[in-house]
Amino acid sequence: MAVGQKAAGRATTWRPSPSPDAAAGVRPGFLDAGRELARRAADCVRRWALAEVSAGRLVPWIAIAFGCGIIVYFAIDQEPAVWAAVLLVCIAVSISVFARRRFVVFAAAAAFAAVAAGFATATIKRALVAHPALLRPAWNVELAGFVEAREERERSDRITVRLLSMGEVRHSERLERVRISVRKGTAPAVGTFVELKARLSPPLGPLRPGGYDFARDMYFQGIGASGFVLGKVRTAKPPHAHPLRLRYFIFIDGMREAIDKRIRAVLSGDRGSIASALITGKRDAISPHVNEAMYISGLGHVLSISGYHMAVVAGMVFFAVRALFALSASFANRYPIKKWAALAALLMATFYLLLSGAEVATQRSFIMIGIVLIGVMIDRAALTFRTLTIAALGVLLLAPESVVHPSFQMSFAATLALIAGYQFSVAWASSGRAAPLAMRFALWGGKELIGLTVVSLLAGTATIPYVAYHFHRASPYGVLANLAAMPVVSGWVMPWGILGVLCMPLGLDLPCWQFMGWGIDWMTAVAIWTGSLPGSLWRVISFGGGPLLICTLGIVVLCLLRTPLRLIGALLIVGAVLVSLDTPQPDMMIAADLQSVAVRGQDGKLAIVRTGSDTFAAREWLAADADARAAKDETLARGILCDDVGCIARLKDGGMVAVARAAEAFEEDCLRAAVVISTRQPPADCPALVIGRRETERAGAIALRITETSFEITPARPPSYDRPWAPMIVAPTTTAESSVQSGDQTPAIEDLTPGD
Repeated sequence: MAVGQKAAGRATTWRPSPSPDAAAGVRPGFLDAGRELARRAADCVRRWALAEVSAGRLVPWIAIAFGCGIIVYFAIDQEPAVWAAVLLVCIAVSISVFARRRFVVFAAAAAFAAVAAGFATATIKRALVAHPALLRPAWNVELAGFVEAREERERSDRITVRLLSMGEVRHSERLERVRISVRKGTAPAVGTFVELKARLSPPLGPLRPGGYDFARDMYFQGIGASGFVLGKVRTAKPPHAHPLRLRYFIFIDGMREAIDKRIRAVLSGDRGSIASALITGKRDAISPHVNEAMYISGLGHVLSISGYHMAVVAGMVFFAVRALFALSASFANRYPIKKWAALAALLMATFYLLLSGAEVATQRSFIMIGIVLIGVMIDRAALTFRTLTIAALGVLLLAPESVVHPSFQMSFAATLALIAGYQFSVAWASSGRAAPLAMRFALWGGKELIGLTVVSLLAGTATIPYVAYHFHRASPYGVLANLAAMPVVSGWVMPWGILGVLCMPLGLDLPCWQFMGWGIDWMTAVAIWTGSLPGSLWRVISFGGGPLLICTLGIVVLCLLRTPLRLIGALLIVGAVLVSLDTPQPDMMIAADLQSVAVRGQDGKLAIVRTGSDTFAAREWLAADADARAAKDETLARGILCDDVGCIARLKDGGMVAVARAAEAFEEDCLRAAVVISTRQPPADCPALVIGRRETERAGAIALRITETSFEITPARPPSYDRPWAPMIVAPTTTAESSVQSGDQTPAIEDLTPGD
């Protein structure tokens, strides 16, 4: 009985032990609410993800994956074998075929196949354009060949010569094409057979680590060297008839020259140069201050024929032809005049493509315009992401090297943003159609103004990362300048220009060019006024390719996705900005030819030592450092002491940098300086870090950053880098040959450490 009562008492007084959540003070209701919220969030994310992978939504990602494969090709340091790249594509496609019944696996396999296809396309294109490139400078080289292209520049002209014969150059095969600068006004016509003597230089590599690789561009253009003519350019009778390709060049250049001369005869100065740039694509004769004002104001895109110009030309022809046919109601009702107008616009766009030189941006815009016009002819809507996908794939198949070019990146980023904005605003823009006529007219005008503002804002914002990465600047007043100038360019300048081209055969084009010049005056005035506003130019410190790739992914996600998942793109863009702001800047920059050296002093600014007269590297370094000073600014020499044998400068930590110009400078520099730069052979026991010709010949430009114990050395090209446009130069095997070819016997760049 007592036992039972005791047990009963225990039963009445027993309490369950508190749970961890209860011990932490969390009420069960709050816990359940949190779990329910997490479940609902997971359901939303699942629904959004399913919506994003619905039928047709993954098509644009094919072009993106294809482009990623091309980027991988350019990122590696060794040239892949063509057979290996093709085999990789075959394997990836086979995996995709076998996995076609499993959606997730198939999507991943298809993406990998697209990446492999892009990689293989770039590899095959390299094999198709394979040609030798000059490895070392060469003087007094006799050249003979056909002029394939010529360019008019501010201080000189430039020609591209297809070589038929070339004088012997040590350590170099016979080149196929070279680009030569000649005196102003002496460039022969395209198709002329010329004989000349030139000083040739290897294609220019990056001016700093992470900088733009000009040699890569020249390689895919088939150019193996650049230089300048020594003496006169002699014309001679060609040894054989012009090949078919050259005949095409002659015809197009002749047409461009005729239009250019006619425009310049009517419009002088920058008016004629800009008018010719808009019609023929020849924009090298524009004066520097106007050219700079155009880019500072955000109107620089007008000077490069791209999607905007192609759309204006095609749209104007489409409207004019359709309006002409519509004058007869019976004719318009009987025949498909809309399709005929689209065909006429397509033919005019093709003519404009050939006339303008068919650059990458023009090719992209032509493909897009062609798809839109063909869609009109077959009664299909075409202004979609699929249009952009086909255009991107078309350009990348023809010119995979364009993926690393700023023109391609800016063009497609702007178009992607515009299509995304268009699709988002279709419902809004179509509202108000049932309103009375006066209200509809007012509403139309307001929407047009807002639409123009949004277009300028979208296109300008989407291109900011690429302008900042390649040109180290941004234009905050770009929207204002575009709002003021673009309606005039679209509605006045371009129509009169196209009408002038059409009236030239009849000799009735004079007033067209004059009217066009008035509009150009307005555009130039807007550019100069905008560029003079306070804060019109924001300078951006250089950052690496990683933040640009992250930002590009963010733009793609933000534009392609339709569900709230697109906000992930905004987070990626913010992350890319934060990463770019944390990019460390170099404390020293050394040019590949050792003619220019930049040292960051205690004031945080660069001081530059220049041996030669070339300021190209200095301009690039200052721009990458967000420094507004000109390359010939006297303050760049502040803190640098020079004498007959060399120069010295102080780093921000007080260490000394010496530029030795004579052998007698080594005795003192090796003892006092932390870094010695020289083209001469240093003593074997020099304790300083010595950088000479051998290092820069293999590594190109070099950047140094001060660390706690030594220097962090970053070459423009890693020691293992071996690509056709920058082949690895094997070090000489004998001391005598070394002294002849490189002038020193300093250690290789990968072996450089202070004290060696």
